Amino acid sequence: MDLITSQDGDIPLFVRVGDGNESDKAVFGNVLVEFKKQIKFDSIMVCDSALYGQENLQLIQHLKWITRVPMTIKKAKELVQNIEVEEVKDEDKEKRSDLNLESYTWKEEIVTYGGIKQTWLIVLSEKRQKSDLEKLEKQLSQEEKKSQKFLKEIQSEEFEHPQAARYKLKAINKKLRLLEIKEVELIETYSKKKEKIYKMISLIIKKDEEISRKTKEAGKFILATNLVEENKLEASEILITYKNQQSTERGFRFLKDPLFFTDSFFVEKPERIETMLFLMSLCLLIYNLGQRELRNCLKRVKKGINNQVGKVTLRPTLRWIFQCFQGIHYVILNGVKQIVNLTEERRFILSLLPASCQRYYL
Repeated sequence: MDLITSQDGDIPLFVRVGDGNESDKAVFGNVLVEFKKQIKFDSIMVCDSALYGQENLQLIQHLKWITRVPMTIKKAKELVQNIEVEEVKDEDKEKRSDLNLESYTWKEEIVTYGGIKQTWLIVLSEKRQKSDLEKLEKQLSQEEKKSQKFLKEIQSEEFEHPQAARYKLKAINKKLRLLEIKEVELIETYSKKKEKIYKMISLIIKKDEEISRKTKEAGKFILATNLVEENKLEASEILITYKNQQSTERGFRFLKDPLFFTDSFFVEKPERIETMLFLMSLCLLIYNLGQRELRNCLKRVKKGINNQVGKVTLRPTLRWIFQCFQGIHYVILNGVKQIVNLTEERRFILSLLPASCQRYYL
């Protein structure tokens, strides 16, 4: 399922059900074009790197877009390896802190790719850099243990031909990324049965070039946009807009939730699957509209409610609100209708909801 949501509250705007075997790269451009045919308002389309390809960029050249650049592109690899992001000036530090971007630095480059002139923003995230370097260290440690095992194995093995020893060494090195077992010497000797054999003396070396490449790439990613010249965005706007797009994943988490029991539905016809996903998307639409309305009201009255761990929040999930309303009962005593267990906090939450919701609680 392809899903397009608004930046404001993750409201579903467009849903498309597709073949499970299709490639995102093959359809993303067409999905955006179809969306713009149906819904006409000025907007920036934000996608992940599956959109970024020459054919898709040609398809959406009349749209405004921001996307991530895949590191499989040669130009992207070169920039991440060679370019140094700019140092943050003191006057900019406070501004970045206000935007919650204090851990990011960046540098802009004008690039033409797929015949489209665009801005590439090479971004360095300090948090991600730290995480990437820790992963690299862990990977190196794991490979060292693995390569020691391989070294012991190949040095103790007896080979009938030199080619067999080198073939085995080549197969082993294919399993390593940061280290390499190098042949030092191939010794010709004789087995206990007096047959000619070969034994390999080897050593483990680090692939310094590969480790250096991964170290330079740590924490870096590239964002691209066709908003240049008169439509140009500030670098901080590009980054914030892209970061906000990642909230779309919450919609998919909602649809995949076990409470939906989607793994319990077995339907054979594609149109029944489409119908099921369409109904689930309507549920997501209603849920997110309710959640957005509630959060906006809390922001207006400048008063929060307690979340699951007892901390005051202005951004509760609607699921938590549903849980808060468990234990409320509708009772009729002597012909008098009553709502039992309507606490002050529940009354406060109800006051933020539309009149149609309040009527259920008399």
